[in-house]
Amino acid sequence: MRCVLRLLLFLLPGLPALSASAESPPRWWKGNLHTHSLWSDGDDYPEMIADWYKQRGYQFLAFTEHNLLAEGQRWLSLTNARGGGPVFARYLERFGPDWVEQRTVDDSPQVRLKPLSEFRTRLEEIDRFLLIPATEITDRHLTAPIHINAVNITTVVPPQGGSNVLDVMQRNVTAVLEQRERTGQPMFPHINHPNFGWAITAEELMRLEGERFFEVYNGHPEVRNFGDASHASMERVWDILLTWRIAILGLPPMFGLAVDDSHHYHDFAVPKSNPGRGWVMVRARTLTPESIIHALESGDFYATTGVTLTDIRRDGNTLRLHIAGEEGVTYRTEFIGTRRGFDRANEPIRNAAGDRLRVTHRYSPDIGIVLAASEGPSPSYSFTGDELYVRATIRSSKAKSNPYRDGETEAAWTQPILP
Repeated sequence: MRCVLRLLLFLLPGLPALSASAESPPRWWKGNLHTHSLWSDGDDYPEMIADWYKQRGYQFLAFTEHNLLAEGQRWLSLTNARGGGPVFARYLERFGPDWVEQRTVDDSPQVRLKPLSEFRTRLEEIDRFLLIPATEITDRHLTAPIHINAVNITTVVPPQGGSNVLDVMQRNVTAVLEQRERTGQPMFPHINHPNFGWAITAEELMRLEGERFFEVYNGHPEVRNFGDASHASMERVWDILLTWRIAILGLPPMFGLAVDDSHHYHDFAVPKSNPGRGWVMVRARTLTPESIIHALESGDFYATTGVTLTDIRRDGNTLRLHIAGEEGVTYRTEFIGTRRGFDRANEPIRNAAGDRLRVTHRYSPDIGIVLAASEGPSPSYSFTGDELYVRATIRSSKAKSNPYRDGETEAAWTQPILP
């Protein structure tokens, strides 16, 4: 395992690459890295889902079915409520009888689910739309659901299990990295919705080796992005693990993704897991898995629920952002980080009986402070030299369409930069 981790530390630099050569300037590509279809627990056909994203300006999409890749032969009964009735009728109307394969077995009508190798030929376009093979490794420890996406993987990694939450995560991450080393194909794992089922604490996540990504925002209504009175929000978890990984554990920073985790494509409402809630904007030279993954691993991307950035750049000692503002919408940017010499004090959270809860500890307010804040479309921050890292959260006054929760406004998160 150690050789794999050493390889990944070499491949994954700690600082975002925020500059590009003039020969082949990179551009921004919009993509979702967490998507489900009828191949697992989604409620529409993968072609219909991919077409939805493509028609709305996404350039790349990863289907992440639970513990499987969309390959081989699979037939779905049209009596199945998820794929039959009006769902099937819309599929047949959009793609036509020459594409949609049907049969009858024991008087029961069935439709063939197309594998990725087939439906990608109908939807992919050079420099416009890319489908990336992926899977959601769906594991657990006791009652804690532990889900890890593996993007651009070649073969399914079965759930590895383990003796505790950290061990389960580490075994699965290492299995993906070993496949990468063995095949030579760029691929990466990312930790899904740590607050789902209150499964993963900051103390567990911060110690994970070889992993560089987790979901700071997930559009599924049950994943608890914002925590509660006794559970840290995902942004708070991010600042805790960044501080400890950089200052104490000697591990590289982790990057925050925004994803849909979409399952429901017909009824759009807050309680549903709909598409279009969270995505990443990746600055890469070409629309290929290799180029997208390289940019992600370099930290040259941002996560968003609607706010658009046209530039993220470090000029000498200053981090500069530019927001593509909308008329009548206001923007507040907070530059967040932890300074060296921070108070390391933290304590477990206990219930009324004094029993220690398996939740993220309560940490000093020195962790993840607002270093500076500004209004307007061109915020900047000048490093003082005592920051461990700096990241930015941008929040707009614009109400989010089909929000994750009532009252949500559009936001974006840049990746941590080390001074």
